[in-house]
Amino acid sequence: MYLVSLTYTAPLERIDDALPAHRDYLQAQFAAGHFVVAGPKLPRDGGVILASNMERAQLDAILAADPFAQQGLAAYAVTEFKATRLAPGLNLPRPEAP
Repeated sequence: MYLVSLTYTAPLERIDDALPAHRDYLQAQFAAGHFVVAGPKLPRDGGVILASNMERAQLDAILAADPFAQQGLAAYAVTEFKATRLAPGLNLPRPEAP
Protein backbone atom coordinates (compact mmCIF):
# COMPACT_ATOMS: atom_id res chain seq x y z
CA MET A 1 0.00 0.00 0.00
CA TYR A 2 0.99 3.61 -0.37
CA LEU A 3 0.47 6.76 1.64
CA VAL A 4 0.42 9.76 -0.69
CA SER A 5 0.79 13.20 0.87
CA LEU A 6 -0.08 16.18 -1.32
CA THR A 7 1.18 19.65 -0.49
CA TYR A 8 -0.40 22.56 -2.34
CA THR A 9 2.05 24.68 -4.30
CA ALA A 10 -0.50 27.25 -5.48
CA PRO A 11 -2.94 29.63 -3.78
CA LEU A 12 -6.22 28.14 -2.54
CA GLU A 13 -8.14 30.08 -5.20
CA ARG A 14 -6.40 28.02 -7.90
CA ILE A 15 -6.92 24.82 -5.87
CA ASP A 16 -10.64 25.61 -5.59
CA ASP A 17 -10.87 26.20 -9.36
CA ALA A 18 -9.41 22.73 -10.03
CA LEU A 19 -11.31 20.98 -7.22
CA PRO A 20 -14.28 19.70 -9.29
CA ALA A 21 -11.92 18.02 -11.79
CA HIS A 22 -9.79 16.65 -8.92
CA ARG A 23 -12.89 15.16 -7.27
CA ASP A 24 -13.92 13.52 -10.56
CA TYR A 25 -10.41 12.08 -10.81
CA LEU A 26 -10.60 10.75 -7.24
CA GLN A 27 -14.00 9.16 -7.91
CA ALA A 28 -12.60 7.36 -10.96
CA GLN A 29 -9.66 6.04 -8.92
CA PHE A 30 -11.98 4.79 -6.16
CA ALA A 31 -14.20 3.08 -8.77
CA ALA A 32 -11.12 1.41 -10.28
CA GLY A 33 -10.06 0.15 -6.82
CA HIS A 34 -6.83 2.15 -6.80
CA PHE A 35 -7.62 4.44 -3.86
CA VAL A 36 -9.16 3.40 -0.54
CA VAL A 37 -9.08 6.67 1.48
CA ALA A 38 -8.67 10.33 0.52
CA GLY A 39 -9.23 13.70 2.13
CA PRO A 40 -7.86 17.16 2.82
CA LYS A 41 -5.25 17.92 5.44
CA LEU A 42 -6.16 20.16 8.35
CA PRO A 43 -5.14 22.92 8.10
CA ARG A 44 -5.98 22.94 4.40
CA ASP A 45 -2.51 22.92 2.87
CA GLY A 46 -2.81 19.66 0.94
CA GLY A 47 -4.37 16.23 1.10
CA VAL A 48 -3.76 12.57 1.85
CA ILE A 49 -4.51 9.48 -0.25
CA LEU A 50 -4.20 5.85 0.80
CA ALA A 51 -3.62 3.84 -2.36
CA SER A 52 -3.99 0.08 -2.72
CA ASN A 53 -1.22 -2.34 -3.64
CA MET A 54 0.08 -1.90 -7.17
CA GLU A 55 3.37 -1.41 -8.93
CA ARG A 56 4.97 1.93 -8.10
CA ALA A 57 5.13 2.85 -11.79
CA GLN A 58 1.37 2.35 -12.06
CA LEU A 59 0.79 4.61 -9.05
CA ASP A 60 3.09 7.26 -10.50
CA ALA A 61 1.10 7.20 -13.76
CA ILE A 62 -2.18 7.46 -11.85
CA LEU A 63 -0.92 10.41 -9.80
CA ALA A 64 0.37 12.14 -12.96
CA ALA A 65 -3.22 12.10 -14.26
CA ASP A 66 -4.49 14.11 -11.28
CA PRO A 67 -5.62 17.58 -12.40
CA PHE A 68 -3.66 19.02 -9.46
CA ALA A 69 -0.49 17.44 -10.89
CA GLN A 70 -1.28 18.38 -14.48
CA GLN A 71 -1.80 22.02 -13.50
CA GLY A 72 1.25 22.14 -11.20
CA LEU A 73 -0.88 22.80 -8.11
CA ALA A 74 0.55 20.19 -5.72
CA ALA A 75 3.70 18.28 -4.84
CA TYR A 76 3.38 14.57 -4.07
CA ALA A 77 5.32 12.54 -1.48
CA VAL A 78 4.78 8.79 -1.68
CA THR A 79 5.56 6.33 1.11
CA GLU A 80 5.17 2.61 0.49
CA PHE A 81 4.25 0.47 3.49
CA LYS A 82 3.20 -3.07 4.26
CA ALA A 83 -0.11 -3.21 6.12
CA THR A 84 0.18 -5.92 8.77
CA ARG A 85 -2.77 -4.95 10.99
CA LEU A 86 -6.25 -3.82 10.12
CA ALA A 87 -9.02 -2.63 12.45
CA PRO A 88 -12.10 -4.87 12.42
CA GLY A 89 -14.79 -3.69 10.05
CA LEU A 90 -12.58 -1.65 7.74
CA ASN A 91 -13.15 -2.38 4.08
CA LEU A 92 -9.51 -2.46 2.99
CA PRO A 93 -7.57 -5.16 1.12
CA ARG A 94 -6.47 -7.83 3.58
CA PRO A 95 -2.78 -7.48 4.53
CA GLU A 96 -0.34 -10.28 3.89
CA ALA A 97 0.84 -12.29 6.88
CA PRO A 98 4.02 -10.86 8.50
